[in-house]
Amino acid sequence: MSTGSDILIVGGGLTGPVLALAARQAGLRPVLIDAQPPAVQEAPGFDGRAYALAAASVRMLRRLGIWQALEGGAQPMVEIKVSDGRAGEGAAPLYLLFDSSEVEDLAGPSGWMVEDRHLRPALSAALEAAGIPRHAPQTVTAQEVRAGRASVTLASGTSLDGALIVGCDGRRSGTATRAGITRGGWDYEQTAIVCAVRHERPHEGVAHQFFMPGGPLAILPLQGNRSSIVWSEHRPRAEALLAMDDATFLDALRPAFGSFLGEISLEGDRFGYPLGLSLADSFAAPRVALVGDAAHGLHPIAGQGLNAGLRDVAALAAVLEEARRRGEDIGALPVLERYARWRRSDTAMLAGTTDLTNRLFSNDNALLRGLRDLGLGAVSSLPPLRRALIREAAGISGDLPPLMR
Repeated sequence: MSTGSDILIVGGGLTGPVLALAARQAGLRPVLIDAQPPAVQEAPGFDGRAYALAAASVRMLRRLGIWQALEGGAQPMVEIKVSDGRAGEGAAPLYLLFDSSEVEDLAGPSGWMVEDRHLRPALSAALEAAGIPRHAPQTVTAQEVRAGRASVTLASGTSLDGALIVGCDGRRSGTATRAGITRGGWDYEQTAIVCAVRHERPHEGVAHQFFMPGGPLAILPLQGNRSSIVWSEHRPRAEALLAMDDATFLDALRPAFGSFLGEISLEGDRFGYPLGLSLADSFAAPRVALVGDAAHGLHPIAGQGLNAGLRDVAALAAVLEEARRRGEDIGALPVLERYARWRRSDTAMLAGTTDLTNRLFSNDNALLRGLRDLGLGAVSSLPPLRRALIREAAGISGDLPPLMR
């Protein structure tokens, strides 16, 4: 049995390492358990994956000392254009434009695009610099909660002991299952195709969200004349698109993408992610807390999945730091329930908003199409409402944890 840790973090993707760094900054002793070998996490090649980080998430990464290693390769999103339409016909004449310069207290872009090949190595380097123990590649085969402590058993046979287990291990969280936490939700029967393209013309830092009958197409700016693509389509169509060779896939993408950035070519690989909504029935149990996809799975329609997970991290770190200062047991259920209350209502509202938006826009109903186009135009003409939505997209509204203020 290895002791000397406060928090056993299960999951080494993105939220797990950030939580470990936030916990260390809060004066706690974390240990990270990662199923992936470090070499996989730190691979330098571009594979097409990138993330939209809201301004509040960037604030947190800056305070944790991570952003300094990322900023040089990050692409600011200065505007976001939201429009409706059909592939091959272009965008509807009424659209919604978010300009981050409208919000004075934002003091910069509403978000940044960061490539996976930059983010994971930066997190790995920060973990090493902070001296945070990492067990990788290792999986958890069992966990136990008893009076005053919790423990996990790794596939290697090693046992780790701490005050708290935090599941950062995805939508099929073994941590949640072992703790008896169930989750509800439904399948959207859509798949998100994620890739990157190079284009002839500069994107000028503008992100596009184009709603089509099969699902939304997000075109998100990367450094240089490149953009990240998140294309949600009905599952049979998406599976056919993923099975195509690169040339055939590009022929299918061009009518949806449009010609506003000139000729396009693929960069990196294509990935497919089945889409659904899921929400854990509780974000906490005795000596167990859930963070990120282990607690909630959202539609990528607003690009808030990772940002919601990072907000979980910031909230949990704040609750645990306050508990430590008070001399409380950080794994006690009353402490963890403060985190659960803080995050679950906000997450449920975000899940409901993304679900409603997807249902409203992912269809070709003529009446709904007319109403939503009028709605986009109306919101665009109301500056106070438009600014409120920009603040939501930037993650700077609501009850912000200290790391994000």
